[in-house]
Amino acid sequence: MSTSHDAMTPRFTTRLATLRRGVLERLTAVDIVTLLYVAIATAAVLAFSGQDHASWDLLLTAHALLVSLVLAAPLARQAGSLGRFLGDWYPMLLLGALYAEVGVLNVDLGYQHDQVIQRLELWVFGSQLSYRWIREMPNPLLSWFLHGCYLAYYAILYASPLGLWFSGRRDAARRTIFAVMVTFYLCYVVFLFFPVAGPRYTFEPATQWLLDLGDSWGAAFPSSHVAAAVVAALCALRYWRPLGLLLTPLTVGLVLSVVYGQFHYAVDAVSGLIVACAVLASQYIYASLPATVAAGLPGRELETGRA
Repeated sequence: MSTSHDAMTPRFTTRLATLRRGVLERLTAVDIVTLLYVAIATAAVLAFSGQDHASWDLLLTAHALLVSLVLAAPLARQAGSLGRFLGDWYPMLLLGALYAEVGVLNVDLGYQHDQVIQRLELWVFGSQLSYRWIREMPNPLLSWFLHGCYLAYYAILYASPLGLWFSGRRDAARRTIFAVMVTFYLCYVVFLFFPVAGPRYTFEPATQWLLDLGDSWGAAFPSSHVAAAVVAALCALRYWRPLGLLLTPLTVGLVLSVVYGQFHYAVDAVSGLIVACAVLASQYIYASLPATVAAGLPGRELETGRA
């Protein structure tokens, strides 16, 4: 019995070492922050799903599948150009599902903090801008332009890393994906634990059909639309100026449109800008570290995705 146990121990250790070399040591920064977000979201599921065990089981199953996908990503990156693309891009491809989960959990939670945000709005701006602006300035040309910028949200979000990727700036594309996903994960964590429904649920909506597109209840503060679009546009501006200059006016219009179109409170947009600035500042500081310091950090190759 002792001999059998002694024989199995080196075998288990060898397999563990192989797993570590083959997968864990090849995780990129976006893999790590995705796993961290899944852990936080799992805690939210366990805390907020209440008696809705059907939803509980479904969401935890989805989380387990996402963890499996993250652990498979390093292997995919070694499986040719398609595998490399999917291994680097999978978080961006799953954004819709992650965003929808926020709405599911917040509906289960059943409360929101809009009154807190409305009081903050009144204190900062002196009035409810998301209600007053479109009604006091009903300009058709302004409305069409700003709503067009709002509809360009996904174009801004994906054009930045895609443009960098297909122009041969792969490392810059990976850095952009990482920055965008960190931005989303930060916003989603706030959504999960501090849900704010937004002005469309508390005020009479001015553009109901547009407000119904891709909305997730409780995901208003901070504005992930503003935060992610600004990060994507400024990354493009940093790594490939012509692309950034193309996306910048659309992004400025989007920041204004979320308030004018009553998609967000004005403080949602401001907080989104703060999140974007924090993420971009952290990226700048990290990129500016001396090589000798960066080499001493765990996972120094993570951000680039190099094997």
